[in-house]
Amino acid sequence: MAQEYLETEQPPAAAPAAALDIPDEVILASSQERPALFGLLVDRYQAPFLRAAQRVVGNRTDAEDVVQEAFVKIYRHAKKFRQGNDRKFSSWAYKIVLNTAITHYHRIKKRELPIPEEMDPTAEQAHDGFRKAMLERETAEVVRSVLEMMPADLRDLLSAYYLEDQAYQTIADRHGITIGALKMKLFRARKVFKKLLAS
Repeated sequence: MAQEYLETEQPPAAAPAAALDIPDEVILASSQERPALFGLLVDRYQAPFLRAAQRVVGNRTDAEDVVQEAFVKIYRHAKKFRQGNDRKFSSWAYKIVLNTAITHYHRIKKRELPIPEEMDPTAEQAHDGFRKAMLERETAEVVRSVLEMMPADLRDLLSAYYLEDQAYQTIADRHGITIGALKMKLFRARKVFKKLLAS
């Protein structure tokens, strides 16, 4: 697909009304030649990105750090974005915000309370953080697309435990495994999910 670019002789601030009609993808591509244009995307997405990040990390200050870091990543990796029928800028950008927020959340938790290796891999803190990310309405499209890329058995376990809130015993009985085996499978499923999310 040929890449579109924004052609205007005016600076971004000169035509704010017209900017509302410019597709995100065009602004992103054009900002590589004219960095000031990236401010249009910041203005457009800062508030929803903050809401998404705050639901994962839990407070406004950390959410602001996440969003700032995410915008830097979005700008730096703009050339990696490839528009397609099933890929929009918003989905790609929310994926970066979500991944940055999850990484930030785990970094904070490790500082506050180191978790021994022998601890249950589905401990309450990990459960809460992961669930917040998966239930975030604005990132539902991204989460759904990542889940679809996962092996069916791991996808089913994640959905049952985190999205449907089913009990360990219920899920273990349905899959014919022990609760111990289920916990390890959930741990592996989370790692696969995070790897796909970051790819």
